[in-house]
Amino acid sequence: MTAISAEPVTESPVIARPSRAWPLWGLAAGVFGGVATVFTTQPHVGPDAAGSLAPGAYHLGGALGYVAVACLLVLSACWRTAAHRVAPDSAAARVVADGFTASAAGLSLGYGWKLAMALYLPGGLNQHEFGKEGMYFYYMLNDFGSYLGWLGVVVAAGAVAWLGFRSRLVSIWLAVVSLLPVLAVLGMSLGLSIAGYAGIVGPVWLVVASAGLALGRHRLTGTR
Repeated sequence: MTAISAEPVTESPVIARPSRAWPLWGLAAGVFGGVATVFTTQPHVGPDAAGSLAPGAYHLGGALGYVAVACLLVLSACWRTAAHRVAPDSAAARVVADGFTASAAGLSLGYGWKLAMALYLPGGLNQHEFGKEGMYFYYMLNDFGSYLGWLGVVVAAGAVAWLGFRSRLVSIWLAVVSLLPVLAVLGMSLGLSIAGYAGIVGPVWLVVASAGLALGRHRLTGTR
Protein backbone atom coordinates (compact mmCIF):
# COMPACT_ATOMS: atom_id res chain seq x y z
CA MET A 1 0.00 0.00 0.00
CA THR A 2 1.43 3.39 -1.01
CA ALA A 3 1.37 6.12 1.60
CA ILE A 4 0.41 9.51 0.32
CA SER A 5 2.04 12.37 2.16
CA ALA A 6 0.37 15.72 1.89
CA GLU A 7 2.52 18.81 1.55
CA PRO A 8 1.60 21.42 4.14
CA VAL A 9 -0.23 24.29 2.55
CA THR A 10 1.38 27.62 3.32
CA GLU A 11 -0.43 30.84 2.73
CA SER A 12 1.31 33.69 0.97
CA PRO A 13 2.29 36.41 3.38
CA VAL A 14 0.00 39.38 3.35
CA ILE A 15 1.85 42.53 2.43
CA ALA A 16 0.47 45.39 4.44
CA ARG A 17 -0.28 48.68 2.74
CA PRO A 18 2.48 51.15 3.61
CA SER A 19 1.53 53.83 6.09
CA ARG A 20 0.83 57.29 4.72
CA ALA A 21 2.47 58.82 7.78
CA TRP A 22 6.09 58.15 6.82
CA PRO A 23 6.55 61.47 4.91
CA LEU A 24 6.03 63.25 8.22
CA TRP A 25 9.63 62.33 9.06
CA GLY A 26 10.52 64.86 6.36
CA LEU A 27 8.24 67.47 7.88
CA ALA A 28 9.98 67.00 11.23
CA ALA A 29 13.40 67.20 9.58
CA GLY A 30 12.43 70.43 7.82
CA VAL A 31 11.08 72.08 10.97
CA PHE A 32 13.91 71.05 13.29
CA GLY A 33 16.55 71.66 10.64
CA GLY A 34 15.13 75.01 9.60
CA VAL A 35 15.11 76.29 13.17
CA ALA A 36 18.59 74.90 13.84
CA THR A 37 20.03 76.42 10.67
CA VAL A 38 18.36 79.81 10.33
CA PHE A 39 17.27 80.84 13.81
CA THR A 40 20.33 79.89 15.88
CA THR A 41 22.86 81.97 13.94
CA GLN A 42 24.76 84.65 15.82
CA PRO A 43 25.31 88.15 14.38
CA HIS A 44 28.50 88.85 12.47
CA VAL A 45 31.38 89.78 14.75
CA GLY A 46 35.12 90.21 14.46
CA PRO A 47 37.89 87.97 15.84
CA ASP A 48 38.04 89.82 19.15
CA ALA A 49 34.35 89.25 19.93
CA ALA A 50 33.89 85.70 18.62
CA GLY A 51 35.08 84.14 21.86
CA SER A 52 32.59 86.04 24.01
CA LEU A 53 29.33 85.07 22.27
CA ALA A 54 26.56 83.37 24.24
CA PRO A 55 26.69 79.57 23.83
CA GLY A 56 22.95 78.99 24.20
CA ALA A 57 21.97 79.48 20.57
CA TYR A 58 24.76 77.26 19.29
CA HIS A 59 23.90 74.56 21.82
CA LEU A 60 20.22 74.62 20.86
CA GLY A 61 21.00 74.69 17.15
CA GLY A 62 23.35 71.73 17.34
CA ALA A 63 20.96 69.63 19.41
CA LEU A 64 17.93 70.34 17.21
CA GLY A 65 20.10 69.80 14.16
CA TYR A 66 21.07 66.33 15.30
CA VAL A 67 17.37 65.49 15.62
CA ALA A 68 16.86 66.75 12.06
CA VAL A 69 19.71 64.53 10.82
CA ALA A 70 18.12 61.48 12.43
CA CYS A 71 14.76 62.33 10.82
CA LEU A 72 16.42 62.72 7.41
CA LEU A 73 17.97 59.27 7.66
CA VAL A 74 14.62 57.69 8.57
CA LEU A 75 12.98 59.61 5.71
CA SER A 76 15.61 58.32 3.29
CA ALA A 77 14.97 54.72 4.30
CA CYS A 78 11.17 55.14 4.11
CA TRP A 79 11.39 56.79 0.68
CA ARG A 80 13.65 54.03 -0.63
CA THR A 81 11.23 51.36 0.64
CA ALA A 82 8.15 53.08 -0.79
CA ALA A 83 9.79 53.75 -4.16
CA HIS A 84 10.94 50.12 -4.43
CA ARG A 85 7.30 48.99 -4.34
CA VAL A 86 6.14 51.12 -7.27
CA ALA A 87 9.27 52.00 -9.25
CA PRO A 88 12.07 49.54 -8.43
CA ASP A 89 14.07 50.45 -11.55
CA SER A 90 13.81 54.24 -11.27
CA ALA A 91 17.19 55.91 -10.92
CA ALA A 92 15.55 59.24 -10.06
CA ALA A 93 13.73 57.65 -7.13
CA ARG A 94 17.07 56.44 -5.80
CA VAL A 95 18.55 59.92 -6.21
CA VAL A 96 15.87 61.30 -3.88
CA ALA A 97 16.84 58.89 -1.09
CA ASP A 98 20.55 59.45 -1.76
CA GLY A 99 20.03 63.22 -1.58
CA PHE A 100 18.47 62.93 1.86
CA THR A 101 21.33 60.72 3.02
CA ALA A 102 23.94 63.10 1.60
CA SER A 103 22.35 66.03 3.42
CA ALA A 104 22.27 64.05 6.66
CA ALA A 105 26.01 63.44 6.33
CA GLY A 106 26.85 67.07 5.56
CA LEU A 107 24.55 68.46 8.23
CA SER A 108 26.11 66.18 10.83
CA LEU A 109 29.25 68.28 10.42
CA GLY A 110 27.42 71.61 10.34
CA TYR A 111 25.45 70.95 13.49
CA GLY A 112 28.43 69.33 15.16
CA TRP A 113 30.34 72.59 14.71
CA LYS A 114 27.50 74.40 16.47
CA LEU A 115 27.80 72.08 19.47
CA ALA A 116 31.58 72.45 19.44
CA MET A 117 31.24 76.24 19.41
CA ALA A 118 28.99 76.07 22.47
CA LEU A 119 31.43 73.73 24.17
CA TYR A 120 34.34 76.19 23.95
CA LEU A 121 32.46 79.44 24.56
CA PRO A 122 32.22 80.93 28.08
CA GLY A 123 29.88 78.71 30.08
CA GLY A 124 30.75 75.59 28.10
CA LEU A 125 32.50 72.55 29.56
CA ASN A 126 35.74 73.37 27.73
CA GLN A 127 35.56 77.14 27.93
CA HIS A 128 38.70 79.19 27.38
CA GLU A 129 40.63 76.27 25.85
CA PHE A 130 41.08 78.17 22.57
CA GLY A 131 42.34 81.68 22.01
CA LYS A 132 40.50 84.27 19.96
CA GLU A 133 41.95 82.91 16.70
CA GLY A 134 40.67 79.41 17.43
CA MET A 135 37.23 80.67 18.44
CA TYR A 136 37.01 82.83 15.34
CA PHE A 137 37.85 79.77 13.25
CA TYR A 138 34.90 77.91 14.82
CA TYR A 139 32.76 81.00 14.28
CA MET A 140 33.60 81.03 10.57
CA LEU A 141 32.83 77.31 10.26
CA ASN A 142 29.38 78.05 11.64
CA ASP A 143 28.79 80.94 9.25
CA PHE A 144 27.72 78.60 6.44
CA GLY A 145 28.34 75.18 7.99
CA SER A 146 24.73 74.26 8.64
CA TYR A 147 23.55 75.81 5.36
CA LEU A 148 25.78 73.94 2.94
CA GLY A 149 24.58 70.49 3.96
CA TRP A 150 21.07 71.16 2.61
CA LEU A 151 22.30 70.87 -0.96
CA GLY A 152 21.46 67.16 -0.99
CA VAL A 153 17.84 67.97 -0.15
CA VAL A 154 17.72 70.42 -3.07
CA VAL A 155 19.09 67.72 -5.37
CA ALA A 156 16.36 65.43 -4.03
CA ALA A 157 13.81 68.13 -4.88
CA GLY A 158 15.03 68.15 -8.46
CA ALA A 159 14.65 64.37 -8.65
CA VAL A 160 11.11 64.62 -7.22
CA ALA A 161 10.27 67.13 -9.95
CA TRP A 162 11.54 64.68 -12.57
CA LEU A 163 9.46 61.89 -11.05
CA GLY A 164 6.36 64.05 -11.21
CA PHE A 165 6.77 65.21 -14.80
CA ARG A 166 8.26 62.02 -16.23
CA SER A 167 6.75 59.04 -14.42
CA ARG A 168 3.87 60.60 -12.45
CA LEU A 169 5.17 58.99 -9.26
CA VAL A 170 4.08 62.17 -7.47
CA SER A 171 1.46 64.72 -8.41
CA ILE A 172 2.18 67.46 -10.93
CA TRP A 173 1.69 70.24 -8.38
CA LEU A 174 4.42 68.73 -6.23
CA ALA A 175 6.69 68.46 -9.27
CA VAL A 176 6.21 72.17 -9.96
CA VAL A 177 6.87 73.10 -6.33
CA SER A 178 9.97 70.92 -6.33
CA LEU A 179 11.49 72.88 -9.19
CA LEU A 180 11.49 76.13 -7.21
CA PRO A 181 14.36 75.37 -4.76
CA VAL A 182 16.46 74.00 -7.60
CA LEU A 183 16.04 77.17 -9.66
CA ALA A 184 16.61 79.35 -6.60
CA VAL A 185 19.88 77.65 -5.65
CA LEU A 186 21.11 77.69 -9.25
CA GLY A 187 20.33 81.39 -9.54
CA MET A 188 21.99 82.30 -6.26
CA SER A 189 25.10 80.21 -6.87
CA LEU A 190 25.63 81.10 -10.53
CA GLY A 191 24.54 84.72 -10.31
CA LEU A 192 25.63 85.88 -6.86
CA SER A 193 28.10 83.22 -5.66
CA ILE A 194 25.96 82.52 -2.58
CA ALA A 195 26.92 79.09 -1.32
CA GLY A 196 24.40 78.50 1.43
CA TYR A 197 21.05 79.34 -0.13
CA ALA A 198 20.12 75.66 -0.03
CA GLY A 199 19.83 76.08 3.74
CA ILE A 200 17.07 78.65 3.22
CA VAL A 201 14.91 76.91 0.62
CA GLY A 202 15.73 73.28 1.47
CA PRO A 203 13.91 73.11 4.82
CA VAL A 204 10.90 75.00 3.44
CA TRP A 205 10.58 72.64 0.48
CA LEU A 206 10.96 69.63 2.75
CA VAL A 207 8.09 70.77 4.97
CA VAL A 208 5.78 71.52 2.03
CA ALA A 209 6.67 68.38 0.07
CA SER A 210 6.38 66.09 3.08
CA ALA A 211 2.99 67.50 4.07
CA GLY A 212 1.86 67.18 0.45
CA LEU A 213 2.97 63.55 0.27
CA ALA A 214 1.21 62.69 3.52
CA LEU A 215 -2.07 64.45 2.69
CA GLY A 216 -2.24 64.32 -1.11
CA ARG A 217 -2.79 61.58 -3.69
CA HIS A 218 0.37 60.13 -5.21
CA ARG A 219 1.44 56.85 -6.77
CA LEU A 220 4.40 56.78 -4.43
CA THR A 221 2.20 56.53 -1.34
CA GLY A 222 -0.33 54.17 -2.95
CA THR A 223 -3.15 56.69 -2.85
CA ARG A 224 -3.61 57.11 -6.59
